[in-house]
Amino acid sequence: MSVRTGPLQADAGPAVRPASAPPRRRRVDWSAWRAFALLTAPLLVGLLLFKYVAMGWGLLLSFSNARGTIALGDWAGLENYRTLFGDPRFRTSLSMIVVFTLVIVPLTFAIALGLAVLVNRLRRGRALFRTTFFLPAAVSYVVASLIWKMSLFSGVPSSAANSLAALFGQEPTAWIATVDPPLYWIVLITVRLWLQIGLYMILFLAGMQEIPGELYEAARVDGAAGEWRLFRHITFPLLRNTSVAVTLLLVIAAFQAFDEFYNLLSTGLAGAPGPDGRPPLVYLYDVSLVQQDYGLGSAGAFVVTLLIVLVTLVQGRLVGFGRGDGE
Repeated sequence: MSVRTGPLQADAGPAVRPASAPPRRRRVDWSAWRAFALLTAPLLVGLLLFKYVAMGWGLLLSFSNARGTIALGDWAGLENYRTLFGDPRFRTSLSMIVVFTLVIVPLTFAIALGLAVLVNRLRRGRALFRTTFFLPAAVSYVVASLIWKMSLFSGVPSSAANSLAALFGQEPTAWIATVDPPLYWIVLITVRLWLQIGLYMILFLAGMQEIPGELYEAARVDGAAGEWRLFRHITFPLLRNTSVAVTLLLVIAAFQAFDEFYNLLSTGLAGAPGPDGRPPLVYLYDVSLVQQDYGLGSAGAFVVTLLIVLVTLVQGRLVGFGRGDGE
């Protein structure tokens, strides 16, 4: 009897499958990494050399007697810091910048927010007003300060400020040179307001445009009539993060004030109000570049930096910046 052979014999047992091949390792595209390194190397080298190395060198200079050179001199320890806080001019500069911050921050915040509300309510021409108010932010602080000093508040009878004051029967005034009363504060405040209001108005506008319109419609249906009530209960609360960010930026910018103080209060056409018109950065400029005491100047720079950081951290802690609504 013959045995049948054929496909039926394939059921004799399970087929043995070949072992699966190991996964292929992904090849690294070294050409892309070389291109990335080539493009970023100049930036990284410049950042390392001109920022972090310079900061470290400045920290070492602050503990050294470095006069007339940026080379490390004799080790002085904390002597530069003791000299700094023992100088009444530096303490006066700190008190002045605190007063300047307390004045300029609320004024800029309120005016920028008010302009943002008005521009946001416009149906037409919003882009024109937004651009018009933002243009001063592109002007150099040096140029604006010289215009304020030599034209608007120059002290001559034909200046803009004195011409306006003459309409009310006032005599020509040397605005920048008048210390008692300190009329030079009017010049400092107005030039800073003109330069930075437009920038922060744009930030508030961006925050307002993120607020859903349905909230206003629902509030009107519920009887919240009146623009003031809508602003108080909807607009301003929802601008919390924008308001905190603007306040932080304003405080930092106020403590970094230099250009307008240096150009307005330096000796020149209108005279100078005296040493009480110098903020910390102008004081450090005089110590470092005029007296060439780089050790004392470096110590002052780190004191001002630490002060800015502490004020920013305290302010962020008080307003809860960076925390979620549920935290």
